[in-house]
Amino acid sequence: MRKLIALNHITLDGYFVSADGDFRWAHTGNDDPEYAAFVAENAGGGGQLLFGRITYQLMAGYWPTPIADQHSPTVAAAMNAMRKVVFSRTLDEATWNNTKLVKGDLVSEVRKLKEEDGPGMAILGSGSIIAQLAPHSLIDEYQLMVDPVVLGKGRSIFDGIPEMLTLKLARTRIFKNGKVYLCYEPAA
Repeated sequence: MRKLIALNHITLDGYFVSADGDFRWAHTGNDDPEYAAFVAENAGGGGQLLFGRITYQLMAGYWPTPIADQHSPTVAAAMNAMRKVVFSRTLDEATWNNTKLVKGDLVSEVRKLKEEDGPGMAILGSGSIIAQLAPHSLIDEYQLMVDPVVLGKGRSIFDGIPEMLTLKLARTRIFKNGKVYLCYEPAA
């Protein structure tokens, strides 16, 4: 069975986006060479990306551009080459390279994807997808990059989960830019 990872930046107060959906705060500290190498290494790992509509549109609007190639050529190349799935009931098409649009039931579609042969999968952003999949035990790892920022209000990647999730810490890493990587797995 394929592994599914949820990878997100979060603030010290637990938000992945501000109340108005802003995510720019997560880009501070990107000039740290150790952190930049970590990001490039993760992007080069292959696999398949899963997105909700909002995150897909943000990513598709940035990674295929010359600016992305100029700022992060390794990450841009990997993001553009990877297979991607966008889950949306409202999109009519997905035009970013190697992207499949899925309009069916999220939980059953992800179960099918996990049963296929192939490399692992990662959810980037897409908090609503994480909150829908977590109660069904479909996420194998929660990789959180805690940024040294406090927003005061925003959205959690777990908004709306119906019951408590119990997780165990698997790995950590601290970066000079103040970011802390935490990797959790389901405890049961």
